[in-house]
Amino acid sequence: MRHRFLTLIAMTLAIVTTACGQTVPSQREKHTDNKGQSQRKALVVFFSHAGDNYAVGNIKVGNTKVVADYITEITGADQFEIKTSKYDGMAYKPLCDLAREEKTKGELPEYEGSIDLSGYEIVYVGGPVWWGTYPQVMFSFFKNNDILGSKTIIPFTTHEGSGLGSCVEDLKQLFPKATFKEAFSIYGHDVRDGKSDVEKWLKKVNN
Repeated sequence: MRHRFLTLIAMTLAIVTTACGQTVPSQREKHTDNKGQSQRKALVVFFSHAGDNYAVGNIKVGNTKVVADYITEITGADQFEIKTSKYDGMAYKPLCDLAREEKTKGELPEYEGSIDLSGYEIVYVGGPVWWGTYPQVMFSFFKNNDILGSKTIIPFTTHEGSGLGSCVEDLKQLFPKATFKEAFSIYGHDVRDGKSDVEKWLKKVNN
């Protein structure tokens, strides 16, 4: 009987010692992959224009969508594409004229679909630069989703000489309480060979 009692005590101590000796992952470790990049739930919100584009001609996949797809492939982020049929089939010059008119008048074109942003901590926001900032249809989305003000926003743009334009400043004005990380811009004609540039940027902002 005494032998069994001592054996039971030894087993109990072994279990307690093993349990106490386990390393419980910290919150950061739970949300980190092998590359050390954050696994907090992320979303890529973007507008991209296919069809007739400056410098690249008539394309089936818009420049910004190429970058958005890189981000999703590298980080695993979800996507929401801001879509409108308003610009479908338009040649480059008429589209430029329409975009300028929309900006001048402060128009907010309608877009398709919706998404619940409440479950996301990080939101990549991307689009082409039209007359110095994001297309007006993106501002329609911003107006309907003021919850962006509680997120970490990471802006990106595609362009043919405008860089980031005033996109970052406009987002900060709309969402002054949001946390912003380093923005990224890339020439539209470079995006199809620009995956490595996107990857370098993502490593920097996610470390």
